[in-house]
Amino acid sequence: MPSWESVDSLLDDSSQVVRKTLLQMFKQSPAEARSYLQVRLEDDGHPMIQNAAQRWMRELGFLDYNARFRSFIESYAYELETGSILLCQTHYPDASATTVCQFLDKLAHRYHELAVSPLSLRQSCQVLNRIFFHEYGFRGDSEDFYNPENSFIHRVIERRKGIPISLSILYLLVGQRVGLELEPVGAPGRFLVGAYGEGDVFFIDPFERGAFRSRDLLIEELLLPQGVEDERALNPCPIGEVLCRCCRNLVQQFELAGDKASMKLYKGFVSTFEAAYARADDV
Repeated sequence: MPSWESVDSLLDDSSQVVRKTLLQMFKQSPAEARSYLQVRLEDDGHPMIQNAAQRWMRELGFLDYNARFRSFIESYAYELETGSILLCQTHYPDASATTVCQFLDKLAHRYHELAVSPLSLRQSCQVLNRIFFHEYGFRGDSEDFYNPENSFIHRVIERRKGIPISLSILYLLVGQRVGLELEPVGAPGRFLVGAYGEGDVFFIDPFERGAFRSRDLLIEELLLPQGVEDERALNPCPIGEVLCRCCRNLVQQFELAGDKASMKLYKGFVSTFEAAYARADDV
């Protein structure tokens, strides 16, 4: 039987003999196996080992992505990238955090290739728009808007289309990597990206291929037609509410798809978010 030190080179071996030996080893020492695999799962420097560890943990029943996302919600320590990937894994256990992060890194690298300082925030967003919407072809999925795949960022990356909130999340995550001061904006009826870093406040609409919008235009064309007169609806949105809104969307999407089990799951996540908010308010 191999030692723990030698297991790394065997984790992704497809030989049935090797797999049987590792399975026996893991089952004989489940606590040690869980600890070993968890460390390998978090090793971003070795994506092949990381992916193999994920497969083993799932096969051994060590991974419960629903519980991990629920724990994330209850922690009230919200971070957009982590939460978005955990959300993907609640429905797609094979969704790879490494693949998502490497893709976002690639877009950030391309930004640095094109951006020539000094640039205003608006000019920086124009560069990012070129990469995101023209070079990589991201667009709003107006043909199949309520498809649940539009709410999971790894599928948005693969399909190059999504809904306002998922496209905004990806835009924000690339923006974070290149140092742009951008914020999520959960406006009624349309999720946007807000640029508040300079006197010239403006908004980016990723669903419309990065179209720039002014506050006055959004008030006139978005808020007032919905009976919203308070322009604070265009203020930045907390990260927890961004992720909760994703879950609310999934409740609706799975209901329309007739998937009651998934609808119930995401409705439960919404309730967990609301309970977390209530506890925070009581502190």
